[in-house]
Amino acid sequence: MKFNRRIRQLVVAGAALTALAVVAACGGGSDNSGSGSSGSATTGSVDAVDAALKAGGTITYWTWTPSAEAQVKAFMAQYPNIKVNLVNAGTGNDHYTKLQNAIKAGSGAPDVAQIEYQALPQFALPGSLVDLNQYGFSQYESAYTASTWAAVHAGNGLYGLPQDSGPMALFYNKQVFDKYGIAVPKTWDEYIAAAKKLHAANPKAYITNDSGDAGFTTSMIWQAGGQPFKADGKNVTINLQDDGSKKWTSTWNQLVEGGLVSQIPGWTDEWFKALGDGTIATLPTGAWMPGVMESSVKAGAGKWAVAPMPTYDGQPATAENGGSTESVLKQSANPALAAAFVRWLNHDEGVKPFLASGGFPATTADLKDPAFVDKASTYFGGQKINQVLTGAADSVVKGWSYLPYELYANSIYGDTVGKSYQSKSDLNTGLKAWQDALVAYGNQQGFQVNG
Repeated sequence: MKFNRRIRQLVVAGAALTALAVVAACGGGSDNSGSGSSGSATTGSVDAVDAALKAGGTITYWTWTPSAEAQVKAFMAQYPNIKVNLVNAGTGNDHYTKLQNAIKAGSGAPDVAQIEYQALPQFALPGSLVDLNQYGFSQYESAYTASTWAAVHAGNGLYGLPQDSGPMALFYNKQVFDKYGIAVPKTWDEYIAAAKKLHAANPKAYITNDSGDAGFTTSMIWQAGGQPFKADGKNVTINLQDDGSKKWTSTWNQLVEGGLVSQIPGWTDEWFKALGDGTIATLPTGAWMPGVMESSVKAGAGKWAVAPMPTYDGQPATAENGGSTESVLKQSANPALAAAFVRWLNHDEGVKPFLASGGFPATTADLKDPAFVDKASTYFGGQKINQVLTGAADSVVKGWSYLPYELYANSIYGDTVGKSYQSKSDLNTGLKAWQDALVAYGNQQGFQVNG
């Protein structure tokens, strides 16, 4: 569960192939009907999905979600005339590279694939995915949070139904805060003050860790109101010096340059240990984090609590960090049946086993369900943490969009912004280097990029 929320990087070669395909699709000169046996199966109807369920058949589903086995088992029990071949093609680089290779080859792609929100444009814009608007799925908009519903769109197309969400909140070690008399920060100014107070009292303790992570950076810029990436077809604008980006760096620079954040890389054994022993006192991160802490930071049980994200003006505002959808591939020989499976997974009965495995919902009904909202967490000292996390889901800043080559962008983050972290210097310098590299790359691939 934890790793399907982390921002993954695609190998540069695979990202380049996808970017080239995006340009071809946006240029209007290609036939976007897809490859393989599904080339003629690009139209559908509302009734086609239900008819496909009755007719039955076989589909293949690629995913890394731990709940998938239980979901597929439940689906086939409900529809015994349908066979779902479940495949874990890997996570991160492995998953996306294999998927892109199958798309390029014209065969071997699954009927349904899990795709993170940040990666969706790179597969949707070239015409590799089926637009689910044709099956009437636009009627389900009210069933999901606004931020996740926006995330499954590319252009005017709908390319999945939201699987989960990751609205950010502040996870903090209450035991550490109480020991050093630190109040829970409501603003980023208060957060900086807390960082200074903590590190002065205990030089081995830090308010948080950050050695440079592309997904965290973009989420934090998002929370600050930044909109650095805009795309209209192959016309792309990149401005990592916009007001929101600078608002974030004006805060985070004080922590990085002041040596107030730990350099322990996330998702390492050292990181999990630091979360358990108080060396790292907070995590501004997605609402999927409780399951990670319960399974991997057992030493932190009873010590941690959850609060809303600090903001710049004290008013509720947050961003998404992570999340995925399931998409139907154009190669599918039975796209209507594949679409029916996607609907079942993320709109019907399939949501329950996903949530049971620790997923955080994108569905508004589950976010309002008292059984979910008011559930006390033993790990978090009995706190009803979902009251905070569901509130965060209602406070996601609107207007965010990813680059049509976001995965490539993430793959070069360490060579640009990462250097600012390493030298504890101005993050704006790193963001400018990142921007310059992304503008140059996009123009090389045939986009028309301004930056």
